[in-house]
Amino acid sequence: MARYRFHATNGYECVFDARGRDIRLPERLARRAGEVAREVMHALEDREDWGEWHVSVHDLTGRRVLVQPFVSSS
Repeated sequence: MARYRFHATNGYECVFDARGRDIRLPERLARRAGEVAREVMHALEDREDWGEWHVSVHDLTGRRVLVQPFVSSS
């Protein structure tokens, strides 16, 4: 099992994941990235345009392993 951090950003603003999450299977990273995107959209619900936002997933060495754009449900 490895720990990953899921940071959300639009290039100007960032929601940092200081704690991270243990993920057993690497194929589950995209699912967790989607959950993080939904959590950020809910927390910052006054925003309307999520087109520039993405979740950047990093292992504990800081290596980026996945970048996934936000998907709006609207």
